[in-house]
Amino acid sequence: MLLESLVYPKENLTTITESATLQEALALLEETGFRCVPILDESKQIFRGNIYKMHIYRHKANGGAMDLPVTYLLKNATKFISIHTSFFKVFFTIKELPYIAVLDENNHFYGILTHSTLLSMLAQAWNIKEGSYVLTIRSEGKKGELAQMTKIISRMTNIASCITLDVGKDHKGRRTLFTLPAGVDENKLNTIIDHLERKGFKVAEVEALTDY
Repeated sequence: MLLESLVYPKENLTTITESATLQEALALLEETGFRCVPILDESKQIFRGNIYKMHIYRHKANGGAMDLPVTYLLKNATKFISIHTSFFKVFFTIKELPYIAVLDENNHFYGILTHSTLLSMLAQAWNIKEGSYVLTIRSEGKKGELAQMTKIISRMTNIASCITLDVGKDHKGRRTLFTLPAGVDENKLNTIIDHLERKGFKVAEVEALTDY
């Protein structure tokens, strides 16, 4: 599974059990430098939530007792996904979180999927290391446009990757980003652009990937 390959398994993670105190959690967070860690039950099978360093600092600054259980400041108790969750659904769940807990088939804590790992995977979709240029093409979003653009480009070169944006109903147009493979020179690039624009497609931006 694609999602499973991106998850950090619990064996490689720093976690804390629900019986730990806020003082113990703060010591752990300061030692590791993490902004938050998962809270697990005593069996280390059940995900309870997350504990954040900033919330402990705020609690301590306000004179709060530090011998309270770590669950006193527990957050994100319902923020988790299954190892079988569809990849695209992950985007609607992780949002502003630094990571999201992942549960296995038995609803046991499996590991975490980090925001940075997800962004790295998206960066790979651009195929930057194997590309020469990225073309941002504006179109009206009509049926058959993607096939037409692909056909035009494919006559002159392979396509390393393709990403479509602005497909929501609130957008009046669509942006399609094509990554051209390594070996496409400036002359071929200009020929591709000319053919696209003669067919009514607007090449809004061209980005060279030589600096990445």
